Amino acid sequence: MNRAALAALLDGVRDGAIPTDEALRRLAAFPAEDLGFARLDHHRDLRQGRPEVIYAEGKTVEQVVRIAERLQAAGAGVLATRTSDAQRHALVEAHPDVRVNALARTAWLPVAAHAAPTDEAPLVLVVAAGTSDLPVAEEAVETLRAFGRRVDRLADVGVAGLHRILAEESRVRSAAVVIVVAGMEGALASVVGGLAAAPVIAVPTSVGYGAAFGGLAALLGMLNACASGIVVTNIDNGFGAAAAADRILAGMEGGS
Repeated sequence: MNRAALAALLDGVRDGAIPTDEALRRLAAFPAEDLGFARLDHHRDLRQGRPEVIYAEGKTVEQVVRIAERLQAAGAGVLATRTSDAQRHALVEAHPDVRVNALARTAWLPVAAHAAPTDEAPLVLVVAAGTSDLPVAEEAVETLRAFGRRVDRLADVGVAGLHRILAEESRVRSAAVVIVVAGMEGALASVVGGLAAAPVIAVPTSVGYGAAFGGLAALLGMLNACASGIVVTNIDNGFGAAAAADRILAGMEGGS
């Protein structure tokens, strides 16, 4: 249950439009609900402005569907990351309006009642160094969309052809937050960090040959970037980068 839904419920009880018994029924799973295999944090939206997100990897199809059902019943939207084909199929069957992205491995219904972002809304730009980095970049894009943020992307602008990102400097500089997704040696984050005035969130990916060590080389390269002020997520964590960008924007806006 988000702030708006709880406020509407309390107003309804105060005004006599919602019986006390009905209000108690709606609050029965508040602030937490024990499903046996999961304890859902229905209070998170009130604390942080976003409801709990389902990390689907390692969960059964039935568990993901059940968690999604209870989140939606509590008045929250649903965002599931790292979903399998079977999990996405089951979510679509249960919720025909769910939006799925197989490349990003995400599935979502609106996380909160919000209008589509306007052209004047702060922009998050997601920059992918190579096409092989797109699954992680798309996870960030879909998370931001689920959170109601305005988002754009640049793909295949890695430093092997430096002119590609330099040609897009105006787009980089117009963003309120930039997320840079790169594998190999992760150098793109430092380049973008030298171009952008906005916060830059770097995401190392596990893309690269053997000495990339599954993303460790990119992670260390980003942590040691010579451009100042870059923050770095864990390897392949597009969701975490998007969540951080959302918090940055919420802070700029004065709250969730």
